[in-house]
Amino acid sequence: MKSRTKVVVIGGGIAGCSTLYHLTQEGWTDVVLIERDELTSGTTWHSAAQVTNFGMTQTMVGLKSHSIALYKKLRDDPEYPVGYHHGDGGIRLANTPEQMQGYRHFASMARGMGVEFEVLDAEECARRHPLISTDNLLGGLWDGADGDIDPAQLCQALAFHARKAGAEVYRNTAVTALTQHKDDTWTVETTQGNIDADIVVNACGYRVNEVGAMMGVHHPVASMEHQYFVTEDIPAIVESARRMPLLRCPISDYYCRQEKNGLLIGFYEQDCKTWGMDGIDPKFTNALCPDDLERVMDVLEGAFARMPALTEVGIKRVVNGPITYTIDGAPLVGPIPGKRNAFCIIGLRAGLGEGGGHGWLLAQQIVHGEACYDTWVIDPRRFTGHTNVELTALKSIEDYQNEFRFHFPHEHRPAGRPAKTTPLTPILAAEGAEFTVVNGWERVDYIKPTPDFHPTLGFNFDEAFDIVGGEVANVQNNVGLCEVNGFNRLEITGDDRHSFLDRMICGAVTKKDGRVGLGYLLNDHGMVKGEATIANIPASDRGPARVWYGSAAASEFHDMDWLKNHILPGENVQIRSLTNDQTILVLAGPNARAVLQACSRGDWSKAAFPWLSVRECFIGFAPATVLGVSFSGELAYEIHVPNASLYAAWLALRKAGAEFGLKLFGARAVDSMRMEMGFLHWKADLLTEFTPFETGLDRFVKLGKGDFIGKAALEKMHAAGERKKFVSLKVDATHAPARGGSSLMVGDKVVGTISSGDWGYRVGMNIAYAFIDPEFSAIGTKLELDMFGDMVAIEVIAPSPYDPDFSRIRS
Repeated sequence: MKSRTKVVVIGGGIAGCSTLYHLTQEGWTDVVLIERDELTSGTTWHSAAQVTNFGMTQTMVGLKSHSIALYKKLRDDPEYPVGYHHGDGGIRLANTPEQMQGYRHFASMARGMGVEFEVLDAEECARRHPLISTDNLLGGLWDGADGDIDPAQLCQALAFHARKAGAEVYRNTAVTALTQHKDDTWTVETTQGNIDADIVVNACGYRVNEVGAMMGVHHPVASMEHQYFVTEDIPAIVESARRMPLLRCPISDYYCRQEKNGLLIGFYEQDCKTWGMDGIDPKFTNALCPDDLERVMDVLEGAFARMPALTEVGIKRVVNGPITYTIDGAPLVGPIPGKRNAFCIIGLRAGLGEGGGHGWLLAQQIVHGEACYDTWVIDPRRFTGHTNVELTALKSIEDYQNEFRFHFPHEHRPAGRPAKTTPLTPILAAEGAEFTVVNGWERVDYIKPTPDFHPTLGFNFDEAFDIVGGEVANVQNNVGLCEVNGFNRLEITGDDRHSFLDRMICGAVTKKDGRVGLGYLLNDHGMVKGEATIANIPASDRGPARVWYGSAAASEFHDMDWLKNHILPGENVQIRSLTNDQTILVLAGPNARAVLQACSRGDWSKAAFPWLSVRECFIGFAPATVLGVSFSGELAYEIHVPNASLYAAWLALRKAGAEFGLKLFGARAVDSMRMEMGFLHWKADLLTEFTPFETGLDRFVKLGKGDFIGKAALEKMHAAGERKKFVSLKVDATHAPARGGSSLMVGDKVVGTISSGDWGYRVGMNIAYAFIDPEFSAIGTKLELDMFGDMVAIEVIAPSPYDPDFSRIRS
């Protein structure tokens, strides 16, 4: 075994083999894979190994398409061919109109990634899969590229080609310790000796947290027992001239695919079971859990009803093995939070089907610092400190029970709630709040009219539409109050804080005490990395002169890592998080200043406290820091309050607001109002796939200033011309908003993709944002939107249709 290498990948399943292979494809050949047993001796060896194009985001569709293309290439490689049944086709069934509408949306989204799905009626489903009944069936989604692959052959082929390129694979070599040095390199201790590496990758499947513990981290990954069985030969299959399509059934929670002349049937039973919660036997290798078919009898009955042929054949073998889940069901692929030169590719519950793509995106991140797609949907930093073992297990059970049931817009499932709350959460609940979830935080979505109010889950505007409109109207005409918890708040101190931020941000950075600015951070490729509010707070009895860096709640770990990793040696900069210590109360509307003046000493007039000011004060007797900023387009204040004083500040604001028509509003109203103002949402509209110029942020870029992260790359990209252009759109529809990912069409050509959509109540307009081919970005250009399979007219409009001059914010 060599003693020095660039990358050590730990784990020899699909995750590790794919990562190793793709590192060599990206040009890094001094790389090593270490496996404690034999390759594919974990979950990989017993995988059902289905390979589909279906995904609920464009990133997931893209990485699955890469997997399929790679697997076809390996299948046809004469040196090391892989058994791959490609193109059998697959159907996802549905028995509700809402599910069918969802499939039409996913078909529209996939078109933008070059993938064509078909939406079928029940009769066509049965024609393509002659073993199924159409009882209680409306239709399904057809993926013509669906198929299955041999797990062991796939991993061995990836390892073969990686070795051929120069990589090395060490089998029967257990990692026993990991030590990180001051220069951020690692020593990997193994049973066969030590090896030093620049970078370590955790690809350890269900043993992920054994290796995580060696790094001093815990990953939100839990394992579930998963059972499938293989039937004896089925006459209809024997006699068929073609292979049966794959089937995934959210109605009865099972899937099936052809296995020789029988079927492989897998179950996602409600009475499911976690595995390995209290540790894993070191000898559990190429092993299975005891069979427990009694546990899946309810699901099996549904499968019998859907496929009567199953009642006439026996079972050849039963497999019950562990598969891994994360809190939201999507994998964790990318940098490990809080660690340098450490990555993971874990929680791959559908590892064989999409592992080729996951390894591809991870290798790009390791080698280039970023992938070709925005990978936030699989980023390990999208979960933060609340993700313990117990919460992960609860969410894993819930995801397992709903394996083929996608999340609807505004659907927040109940397991693991509430994970994060403030002192106001029960107060708001008593006032009728319906809560959404943001990075685990319970945040008000809107105020329900009655306790038993439950809108229909679907893609159309729901029964809360007029309620949200009422909240917006009150903010527009009177004053509203909203709690914004979990907002990422980093305090930056030190003499070099301004020069540090000037290097991190691509535009002008305000340095004046008492003033607030907005800035954008780029990655090394000149693409948008983050958005931050920068508030300069003068020295006081509450602390030294400091900067508050504020960003999206979900960015808590992401932004901390990015900032800390860019502090230069000797630079006098300190960063600490206040995210979980304080909460924002947003006061918005034309009467906001009057309410603030009524409960806080000092002069709050426009002259004394203009837009983009910051001041420490008291709300009643609660200490607070007020920022004159607005996400709603109305006169507004962000009131930052320590959680210990939050209820006191709340009471003072409610009392002061009584005579000014103060009412509560929630996140849905905020999202509607920000769309009317042209304000962007991180990881919906602000993506690492686009430059700030392509994102319409020209006014926030100062190429003439000194050097900043990504400047050289941005100048090169800008000189080459814009690949896409961010635009605002008017949608000619009143029944539904444009959903993120939907395709914009000119004839049969996809020319753009929706990033956000919502109804603008103040302008009476269905508004959407999109990234579009530049030749179609001129104001007044008319196109079509593939909205759930229907072509809907849209028009490019000027941004900020409500108040383009910001006159109400400045009032």
